[in-house]
Amino acid sequence: MDNDLEFMDVNADDVGGNDGNDIQLSAEEIAAVLADTYMGSVVETEQIGERDSEEEEQAERGRSLRRQQRIQQMKRKKRQQERMRKLLIPCVVAFVICVFMAGTGIRNLVRKHGNRQNMKGMEIVNASGLKDQESDESDSGERSSDGKESEDSTADRVVSNKDISYNNSLNVAGCYVGNAVADGLSDDIAQLGTLFVQTLGGNSSALPLNATADEATSLPDSEVVSENGIFIDVEAGRILGQKDAGARISPASMTKILTVLVAAEHITDPDDTFEITADIVDYSFANQCSNAGFEVGEKVTVRDLFYGTVLPSGADAALGLAVYAAGSQEAFVDLMNEKIDALGLSRTSHFTNCIGLYDENHYSTVYDVAVMLKAACDNSFCREVLSAHTYTTSATEQHPEGITISNWFLRRIEDKDTHGEVLCAKTGYVVQSGNCAASLSAGKDGREYICVTAHSSSTWRCIYDHVALCQQFMPGDEGAVLTEV
Repeated sequence: MDNDLEFMDVNADDVGGNDGNDIQLSAEEIAAVLADTYMGSVVETEQIGERDSEEEEQAERGRSLRRQQRIQQMKRKKRQQERMRKLLIPCVVAFVICVFMAGTGIRNLVRKHGNRQNMKGMEIVNASGLKDQESDESDSGERSSDGKESEDSTADRVVSNKDISYNNSLNVAGCYVGNAVADGLSDDIAQLGTLFVQTLGGNSSALPLNATADEATSLPDSEVVSENGIFIDVEAGRILGQKDAGARISPASMTKILTVLVAAEHITDPDDTFEITADIVDYSFANQCSNAGFEVGEKVTVRDLFYGTVLPSGADAALGLAVYAAGSQEAFVDLMNEKIDALGLSRTSHFTNCIGLYDENHYSTVYDVAVMLKAACDNSFCREVLSAHTYTTSATEQHPEGITISNWFLRRIEDKDTHGEVLCAKTGYVVQSGNCAASLSAGKDGREYICVTAHSSSTWRCIYDHVALCQQFMPGDEGAVLTEV
C-alpha cells in the first residue's frame, strides 16, 4: 500500500505541474486520471484492431472475387473447347462431301466431253463405213490366218456397222432416229406443246376446238335443270351430250373467259402495276356489278387484275385489264370480236363489253363458250388463273394484307363425285341467262371434257347440273380401266 501511495504521489506531481504552488490531489482524483488514461489507450488499441480487421476482410473479398473470375474464365474456355470439338467433326464431314461432289461433277464433265468426242468419232466412222466394210471383206481371207488380226478386224467391223444417227433435238438416252421409243416421245412432246404454247404476249398456235355431234350424242338426264347445255370430249372432238347448244344466250360473266384470254395475248408483264380510277369504280357501281374490292387510287399488279376478273368475277378488275391492254373498254372489245372471228365464231357470237353486262348485241351460245374455254386453257397463264381456287392480291396502301378472293364454283364442286376432277371454271349470272357456268374437267380415263350450261335456277343448281352431266357422260372406274387396257 505504501508503494502505491508513492506511485500516486509521483503521478500527482506530474499531473499538477510545477507552477510554484504544490496542489495535492486526493487518491480518488489520482485514480480517476489513471483510469481515464488506461481506457483511452484501450479504445485506441481496439480502433486499430478494427481497422486491421476491415482491411483484412476487404483483402479477402478481393482474393475471393479474383478466384471466382479465374474459375469463370476457365469454364468459358472449357465450353469453347467443347464447342470446337463438336463442330470439328461436322465441318470435316461437310468438307469431305464437298470434295466428293466437286470430284463427281468434274468426272461427269470429263465423261460428257469424252462422249462428245466419241460421237464425233462415230460420225467419222459412219461416213467411211462402206469403204471400211468393202476393205474388210476383201482382206478377210488374209486376216483370218492370224488370230489377233482377226479379232481386231471383227471389232472394227462392229464399230463401222453401227450406222446410228442420233437426233440431237431429242436428248433421251437410247433414243435414235427410227427407234419406236423416240418416235413415240416425239409425238407426246408435240402434243404437249400444243397444250401449253403461249403464256403471255402472243396467240396460241393450237387449233380451235371443233366438236361435232353423232348418232351417240344424247340429251342430258332429266335431273339437269339448265335449259341450255353441252358436254364435249375435247380430244375426240365429239359432243357427247347437248340441249339447245346452238341457241343464242347472254353469256353473262362467262364473257370474262374471253376477256382474260385476249388480255393475256396483248400483255407481256403481269407484274406491272395499274392504278384503279374513279371511272372504273363508278362504272361498276352504276351497273351493280360484282367486284374484286379494289379502291380508287389503289395501285395493283396486272396479275391481280387477271385473278380478280375470274375468281370473284370482278368488274373492276376486268375493266382494269381492258384499259391496261387497249387503252379503253371500247378498243378492247374490238380485240375481243377479232378473237371471236379468229376462233370461227363470229356468226353466232358478238360482244359489246368485257364484263358480261346484258345487251341485245352481246350474245353467244354454250357451244361457242366451250370453244372459248378451250382456247383459254390452251394458254398456260389463263389456265393457271382459271384453275385457282383461292388467291391473295398483293399488298397495297389501301389493303396492306391484300385481298383474299375465291372461285366458289371450284371450291363447292371439288368434293362432289364427278368421275374425275374439275380443273377450270367460270360462272355467270344475269336475269336474261339465269345461272350459267363453263368448266373443264379431267376424267379418270385421262381425257379432258368441257361442260357449259345456261338458264339454271340457282347457283347450287348450276353446280349440281355440272355434276350430273359429268356423271352421265364421263366414264367411271370401270370405263377408266377399260380405256387404260
